[in-house]
Amino acid sequence: MKDTKGFTLIEILLVVIIIGILVSLVAPRLAGRSEEARRQAARADIEGGISLALDLYEADNGRYPAKIEDLVAKPGESLNWKGPYLKKGLPKDPWGSHYLYKFPGTQNTAGYDLYSPGPDKQEGTADDIANWETKV
Repeated sequence: MKDTKGFTLIEILLVVIIIGILVSLVAPRLAGRSEEARRQAARADIEGGISLALDLYEADNGRYPAKIEDLVAKPGESLNWKGPYLKKGLPKDPWGSHYLYKFPGTQNTAGYDLYSPGPDKQEGTADDIANWETKV
C-alpha cells in the first residue's frame, strides 16, 4: 500500500462549507456596523474638529467665517486670521461628499449650520447628519 499524506476532496469541501456557514452568520452583523461607524465618524467631524475650527476662527475674528473654505485660506476681509484652522485641509464626510456650512444658520439662527448630506449625498433628506440634531 502506498502511504499518502494530504487531504481528500471531501475533507476540503467540508472545511469550505463550514467557513461559508461562519461567514454567513458573521457578515450581516458586520455590515450594519460599518454604516454606523461612518455615521459616528461624520458626527465626530461635525461635533469636534470642524466645529472647534469654526469656534477658533470666531474667537480670532469676532464672527464666524462667511464660507467654510475660510478655515484653510485667509479671506481678504479678515485682519486677525491665525489659520489655517484645519491643518489637513477641509475633510470630506465618510461618503466622499463635502461638509456643508451656512452662516448665518437657518436651523441654528444664533450660529451656523454644519452638516453632511449623508449616505445618499442628497441635501435635506432624512439621512443628513447635522449640528442642530446633535446640539453642537
